[in-house]
Amino acid sequence: MRALPLISDRSPDDVLAWRPDGPVSVGLYLSQVRSLADRLPDSRWIVNLCEDRYHFAVLLGACALSGRVSLQPSSQSAQTLQQLEAAYPGSIAVTDDPGVSSASRMIPLPALDALPVHTDANMPLIPEDRTVAILFTSGSTGSPQPHAKTWGKLVANGQAEARALGLIGQSRVLVGTVPVQHSYGFESTFLLALHGGCSFWSGKPFYPQDLADALSRVPAPRLVVTTPFHLASVMASELPMPPVDRWLSATAPLSAELAARVEAASGAPVHEIYGSTESSQLATRRTCHGPAWTLMPGVRLEQEGDITCAIGGHVEGKVPLSDLIEVLPDARFVLHGRHADMVNLAGKRTSLAYLNHQLCAIEGVRDGAFYLPRDDAEDRVGRLVAFAVAPGLDRQTLLAALRHRIDPIFMPRPLMLVEALPRNSTGKLTRQALEQLLEARAPAREADAG
Repeated sequence: MRALPLISDRSPDDVLAWRPDGPVSVGLYLSQVRSLADRLPDSRWIVNLCEDRYHFAVLLGACALSGRVSLQPSSQSAQTLQQLEAAYPGSIAVTDDPGVSSASRMIPLPALDALPVHTDANMPLIPEDRTVAILFTSGSTGSPQPHAKTWGKLVANGQAEARALGLIGQSRVLVGTVPVQHSYGFESTFLLALHGGCSFWSGKPFYPQDLADALSRVPAPRLVVTTPFHLASVMASELPMPPVDRWLSATAPLSAELAARVEAASGAPVHEIYGSTESSQLATRRTCHGPAWTLMPGVRLEQEGDITCAIGGHVEGKVPLSDLIEVLPDARFVLHGRHADMVNLAGKRTSLAYLNHQLCAIEGVRDGAFYLPRDDAEDRVGRLVAFAVAPGLDRQTLLAALRHRIDPIFMPRPLMLVEALPRNSTGKLTRQALEQLLEARAPAREADAG
């Protein structure tokens, strides 16, 4: 079986990461990976909870080198960790949070600077069929659903993204606002650094000021790996930002209007990534240049009826996609909404993504989302509900503006004004979070109905 390098086409003196105390070379990273691999607990399953992107990278490299598997949950709640412990007996969680007390199945990451120095200058090789990471999505039951990733596919993943974005031979410093455990952050900060010739900032800035500070700590050219939610926050803040060479967005649809505002304000192009945890990243587009996506090298789509599957390249197997897709010539396609987001009321059809776009396009609306409740007792679809963050607007004004944009059958009953939407660390709104928000507002629903 073929073996592939831990890092592609880099010398020991090249910079792999940037930390608050300065750059980290490839050579130092490899030394710390080897030392940590010798000190990991005797368990096949390592739950990688490290928030610092560099700590995460060292722990994953140590797992890959030693034959262990990095489990990467999208949530670090006690319930999620209990579910992982039950599904992977003997698993050990490793954290870099000094505020977390050590438990029987959780240990602190050793101080990397105190690890013995390894002098082996050879690049470690890892069998391409070795499973080195398992990423998770939440299924309909809320239990983590595993998606195993082999080393060969991960290497091809990072290389495919670099080629798709035109980064071959054009190194960038990656500054990510998304967690590295999440598939998008994992691919577009960690893999793009290891196998796309880039380096990365170790932190995870969230607020616009945090992002400005992080950008000021790393040299140009800079590529920001972020989400529509964070981009909207940056635009609303009007904070001056150090020069950005490119913006990359994923996890939710990005409107052409917001992309155009970001490009006008920063002078840098905005690109999007399309994919999923199940399929890995599949395609890219420059949002302002139209709706069509271009598949990454080696990836192709196969269709049977309304179902589209991704296959080839770095995709693990043949993966059904959750979107309605129109395949175009020249490895391109257009999305027409998610299967689960399609709304069919009184014979008329639309998507929640379209309704969300119309709501958020109203002047004064900072954030908003439609939600389609379901009557579980009778398995019937309920009336549409909408939530809006719109300081300075009253409900009737907002409803009047919405009536000009959407068919009356899709008007929300009720429309609720809220201070903020319960987005997670990647800017996503889960169905469960919207259900809880609706339940919390239950006493006011009658007053909110319009």
